[in-house]
Amino acid sequence: MKTILIIGIGAGDPDYLTVQAVKALNRVDVFFLMDKGPAKTKLRALRDEICRRHIAPGHPHRFVEAPSPPRDTRPADYRASVDELNAAKQMVFEQMIAAMEDGETAGILVWGDPMLYDSTIRNIEAIEARGTHAIQFEVIPGVTAVQALAARHRIPLNRIAEPVLLTTGRKLAEGFPDGVDSAAVLLDGEDTYRHFAEEEMEIYWGAYLGTPDEILIAGRLADVAGEIHRRRHAAREKNGWIMDTYLLRKTGV
Repeated sequence: MKTILIIGIGAGDPDYLTVQAVKALNRVDVFFLMDKGPAKTKLRALRDEICRRHIAPGHPHRFVEAPSPPRDTRPADYRASVDELNAAKQMVFEQMIAAMEDGETAGILVWGDPMLYDSTIRNIEAIEARGTHAIQFEVIPGVTAVQALAARHRIPLNRIAEPVLLTTGRKLAEGFPDGVDSAAVLLDGEDTYRHFAEEEMEIYWGAYLGTPDEILIAGRLADVAGEIHRRRHAAREKNGWIMDTYLLRKTGV
């Protein structure tokens, strides 16, 4: 039997790791890494720093890397493209699992929390269900970008006795949801917040949370939407990638 640990490593700061995650790192014999190319070298460096800081000296471990399957950024059929991407990732994971010795433990380091808008659990679950390999897996939660965002802006996510919605830019583009005054938005590559710049809203935005490149902007949406757009695109051009999230909240409610 082979064991897979899906470990949430937080939004970017090595100090975001929980005690449970640190213990998990020190159980791992082999770490699976999917290389996303030169533009993501800082992400790889952060993973290396997390391991250097939290794995006990002398604990034997190794890294197995494979290219991450390419993703269609503007698919005609979004769900179909996600299914195709996950099928390709499962093939890569299966090749890595095949290289493990029986009784070994592998670790997959997931940014933020594996339970929030991440497909690693689904992919490993699908591999387990196929039965090609004798595996079992565990999931270790992590600090989400949403939690880090609220902490860095020193705000609660919800108003008293009111809900907060976790959603994506793709869903937000369909309209601000009814019955909700606060929405935390992830995976927005289209600056969807700008659709609501004429409405009475405030925004708390953050990019590269917990890293030396962190950017934080907050204020009345109409006043800061342009600045967020400019700085977001400048940062993406400079670094080759961006990880950002934001909280949109109606005012005067």
